[in-house]
Amino acid sequence: MKIGDKVSVVDEDLSGMITSVNGNIVVFKDEYGFTYQYPKEKLVPKNADLYENIRVVKKAEPQKVISKKHQKNHMVLDLHFENLVKNPSDYDSFERLFIQKAKLTEVLDFCRKHYLKRLEIVHGIGDGTLQRMVMDVLESQRDLDFYNKEILHHQSGAVMIEFH
Repeated sequence: MKIGDKVSVVDEDLSGMITSVNGNIVVFKDEYGFTYQYPKEKLVPKNADLYENIRVVKKAEPQKVISKKHQKNHMVLDLHFENLVKNPSDYDSFERLFIQKAKLTEVLDFCRKHYLKRLEIVHGIGDGTLQRMVMDVLESQRDLDFYNKEILHHQSGAVMIEFH
């Protein structure tokens, strides 16, 4: 290091031009005219020519590994009663709701067991009884978030669930 060389301070945002060298102590001025004293081992030369002949090698960006299990679309559970049993007219309204609730809890357990991340529950609009039952079941569960598919929840016939 000699007078006139540009240097930077290690571990600080500080650089300037050397004005004097006294043994191990180097004195330099920054761009604003302030003077600083540092030992030689705290300084590095700031010389663009040092990097002139170094070839830059660009490496390929590593790809993030995503499991195949999470690449597929989310599971959809349609709770319309005619999709759950063969003869829907054989059941009264209480039995219907009980079967729909059992199917919902069964599918929630299946999703947890198989580490699925998302589930869409289609309950339809109707009079809101099934929707209320679905919301009650979801509120009683833990480690999941749910939200309505539409902005206005009373117009939505589906709920999206995300498991933690």
